[in-house]
Amino acid sequence: MPELPNISGDKAIKTFIKLGFYKARQKGSHVVMRKENKGCVIPRHKELATGTLRSAIRQAGLTVDDFIAVCK
Repeated sequence: MPELPNISGDKAIKTFIKLGFYKARQKGSHVVMRKENKGCVIPRHKELATGTLRSAIRQAGLTVDDFIAVCK
């Protein structure tokens, strides 16, 4: 399994937007991203923990490989 990069919440949000997601809503520092019937929550922190990012990718129904390919 490829290793996830250390990225900020804003960079993760931009990557999810490239993957076809949109910002459904935001409350405080947490942004809810949606695409059809899938969704995930991204905290807008300076650096996301790898477990948090991996969980968001899993919630969105993506693979880590798909996310990393678009993130670069």
